Amino acid sequence: WGRLFPNLPNVSPQARFSYLRMRYLFFSWLTVFVGSWIVYVKYSSYTELCRGHDCKNSICDKYKKGVIDGSACSSLCEKDTLYLGKCFTSKPNSQAKVGDQSNLADLAGQVLSVADANKDGHITLPEARSTWALLQLNEFLLALVLRDREHTPKLLGFCGDLYVVEKVPHSPLYGISLPWIMEVWIPAGLRRSMDQWFTPSWPHKAKISIGLLELVEDVFHGTFGSFLMCDVSATSFGYNDRHDLKVMDARHIVPEATFQEGIRQQHCNVDEDCLYGADCLTSCDLTKHRCTPEATRPNLAKACEALKDYVLRGAPSDVREELEKQLYACIALKGSAEQMEIEHSLILNNLKTLLWKKISHTKDS
Repeated sequence: WGRLFPNLPNVSPQARFSYLRMRYLFFSWLTVFVGSWIVYVKYSSYTELCRGHDCKNSICDKYKKGVIDGSACSSLCEKDTLYLGKCFTSKPNSQAKVGDQSNLADLAGQVLSVADANKDGHITLPEARSTWALLQLNEFLLALVLRDREHTPKLLGFCGDLYVVEKVPHSPLYGISLPWIMEVWIPAGLRRSMDQWFTPSWPHKAKISIGLLELVEDVFHGTFGSFLMCDVSATSFGYNDRHDLKVMDARHIVPEATFQEGIRQQHCNVDEDCLYGADCLTSCDLTKHRCTPEATRPNLAKACEALKDYVLRGAPSDVREELEKQLYACIALKGSAEQMEIEHSLILNNLKTLLWKKISHTKDS
């Protein structure tokens, strides 16, 4: 026994057996506890809304009663050719509005075109109910506004407040996606290093970066008003096999009017109380203890911060210095884009031109 377990005290075999059993029970209990905690954290935020079967039953029940209608209802409720898979959110709907600068006539035309699910030239009450419910979703409104752009998946149909978009095969921005059970145990520093290891070649990263800059351009003073990007993180974006950027999670790209209406009602004591999403921050008016409506950082500054490490790593030596200079000037932008429109446009165009000039002569462009 002493040779096998040199650290055990010199006691009887029966005592040693009890000691080993206690150690086994302790580590077994610890494993079960840690595993249970991980599972709890992973699933505790899920609600009935995240159960695809219940969601489908609820939608189809309303469809069969004539309460709602849409171009995807038959596939979902009658033909069973459409099924609900992974749940991305259980968060309640948030109302979306279009700003004063938008072209409301054109937008209304697009909405009416989508609402007429069977293309008979008439919009029924169930179709109207479904379309109104969808217009309360930020991501649906963005997909509608950018339906002719390449950065968002195309809308295919809807049924009630359920909408269907094309499936876009894509890779994460950093090129590696690990099972959540592994993500929990990897230190943040090591994860950042792994992110950099598993990225495309630099010309491909340059093309993806240009795609993000073009998205910023599309949502700033577009045809239908301005949008704010309130979670500019790598997990919100991906790219396809042609290395075109794709928005994979548009829930935090919100109409500026929606943002301003919501944030100005928010009570605050410090600026940090005036946060919407992950990174849309305004300042606190201490005389009224209410948040001001203007975001302190424009979309472009947050996009450049997300791209800095991504596009600088592996950058060719003849562009790296200028690229770094332009990125840091971009990150330093403060205030709303309207307040610095000329500088905003200049930096955006400089970055796009710098990247395009370097890859335009290659097959990667």
